[in-house]
Amino acid sequence: MTDMTDTLDSLETRTFEARESELMAGLPQLIARAQGAPGWARILAGVDAAGITSREALARLPVTRKSDLKQLQQGEPPFGGLNTTPKNALARVFVSPGPIFDPEGRGADWWRFARPMYAAGVRAGGLLQNCFSYHFTPAAFMVEGGAARIGCTVIPAGIGQTEMQVQAMADLKPDTYVGTPSFLKLIIEKAREMGADISSVKQALMGAEALPESLRSWFAANGVPQVFQTYASADIGSIAYETASGGKLNAGMVVDENVLLEIVHPGSGTPVAPGEVGEVVVTVFNADYPLIRFATGDLSAVLVDAPASPCGRTNTRIRGWMGRADQTTKVRAMFVHPSQVHEIARRHPQILKARLVVSGRMANDEMTLHCEVERLDHGAGVEDIIASIRELTKLRGEVRLVARGSLPLDGKIIDDVRDYT
Repeated sequence: MTDMTDTLDSLETRTFEARESELMAGLPQLIARAQGAPGWARILAGVDAAGITSREALARLPVTRKSDLKQLQQGEPPFGGLNTTPKNALARVFVSPGPIFDPEGRGADWWRFARPMYAAGVRAGGLLQNCFSYHFTPAAFMVEGGAARIGCTVIPAGIGQTEMQVQAMADLKPDTYVGTPSFLKLIIEKAREMGADISSVKQALMGAEALPESLRSWFAANGVPQVFQTYASADIGSIAYETASGGKLNAGMVVDENVLLEIVHPGSGTPVAPGEVGEVVVTVFNADYPLIRFATGDLSAVLVDAPASPCGRTNTRIRGWMGRADQTTKVRAMFVHPSQVHEIARRHPQILKARLVVSGRMANDEMTLHCEVERLDHGAGVEDIIASIRELTKLRGEVRLVARGSLPLDGKIIDDVRDYT
């Protein structure tokens, strides 16, 4: 049985004072390096890097928002001038919907994914089935980097081909699944339908979607008792992750050792009071792609006055993902941006106003574009609109035509009404 209180290295068990001191000592060098990139030179113009040695000083710097990346990158392709390592010296360049381009450098475990994997029980000599996509986006390669650091073997399964996923599990007997919650549920259901034995999979590390407690309980009842969630993104890599205490209510997620995390009032950049819900802003100590006060658009809160984590890790814990601070949202592991909704409406002049409604329960998302039109009796090119949704978002969506003036005047372009219970 894997010792779930073991840690990847001694950084994870530092005292609060030691960790804070080392993070603050590293800030001036990080900011000075960032200022060598043209994008950061503009954003941090006039900033004396040597003077940024405290959280208070950091909080006076401007916030750069994830939602601004597309515009920044269009102005200075491909990375908005935020990269300190040239494009041709990188290991990979990823393309996320938008499109937004994300770099990967050549360092070992560049995305810092070994920590969440190790906390989930992945060990040297183990075998994991990697069911994140290998196509354009970096999640699968985050897992590959973490696996190489730990020394475990990977089945590069990717997504789709559910029967083949089941067969691989039945034949090769991996101990770990890594991927989205919804896809593991599909695999388990398909295995039951096929009469296949996939009981070797006892632990799972999940990301890219929310993991409601009801689904966590379903996995436990269906043969996967150890389920852990990671919080990561294509531009940042690992931000925080669940540990051996993660299955307990309000145990939270441990912040990554190379991330300096702030919780701020959405839209302002001003830190909230300890324990208050706000937007996650991170400063990432990455030599190739430094991020300074990068606002994720996600809501969370720091756990205050919480007992020490039984896993032994001492870093700050947050409550995990609690929704979006902006209207960009994630549907079936893909980000959908308001700009994409605007572009769909622009392509179809019959649409007077559009609102994308995301509904259903987590792991069973439904996406419907509500379109105000002048006349409801001629179909208004619904099939063409559906094709544009698929082309621009890479996701399936339905269209609902509504009368002029039917949609609320509340400024919402994307309305997330999913059931998160």
